Amino acid sequence: MSFSSGSCGNCYFLDVEGAGGGVLIDAGASLRRIKQELFRHGLGFDDIKAVLVTHDHLDHIRYLGSFCKKLGKPVFAAAPLHAALAEHSFTKDYIASCRRILESGKWNDVAGMQVRYFEVPHDASFTCGFAISAFGRKFVIMTDAGRVTDEAVSLMRQAEVVVIESNYDARMLREGPYPPELQKRISDGHGHISNDECADAIRTFFHDGLKAIFLCHLSENNNTPEAAFASASRAVASTSSTPVLLKPLPRTYPSPLYEL
Repeated sequence: MSFSSGSCGNCYFLDVEGAGGGVLIDAGASLRRIKQELFRHGLGFDDIKAVLVTHDHLDHIRYLGSFCKKLGKPVFAAAPLHAALAEHSFTKDYIASCRRILESGKWNDVAGMQVRYFEVPHDASFTCGFAISAFGRKFVIMTDAGRVTDEAVSLMRQAEVVVIESNYDARMLREGPYPPELQKRISDGHGHISNDECADAIRTFFHDGLKAIFLCHLSENNNTPEAAFASASRAVASTSSTPVLLKPLPRTYPSPLYEL
């Protein structure tokens, strides 16, 4: 499930049956919201065994310090990102005891699951997506990236569930209120993925074993759920007649708990 997905905050929960608990991916939602939503589904903080962090932008780590201070959950991230978090004003005072390093280029054991990170271009200290494997099933999430890398596509081709950014509609960005320098930052290959780029990626990584695609981090000003869905839906339809669950994740409120 997603607790929120957008510039206002990003936070996701993945629980694999049989793994003994789940992982939180990023910490851009408050502990209160997470507690309330988990409780609604018969879950609690004890079901969160670890936190994975994609990068150090505030909409992804705003509450990470609180998690470390109040819950003491292990925080897994790549070494360059942990170095940045150790200096970040929102995390530096609390993260040391929770620090866990993910080794590069390999699968790491995290809470009964296997986790591998892949670096993506984005204007943060260090940014990655995650591939998560358990009991022969794979899940891939890439929430912020300037472009879709070959490594990301390779991992998505093996996944049953993919969460991928579909941040902006190119025409809405071009004709919208953002000044040229901000438009360039978003679209220059180190910002965010457009609906068209997301659709191209879907055509590339789609395979018969894929069961669900979730579109994340939609822009409030330069996109709509309808535009993102239409673009991705056309990509799916042009690639295969195999039914697949396709959902844009809401920006400011929690999604349903999807059982896959």
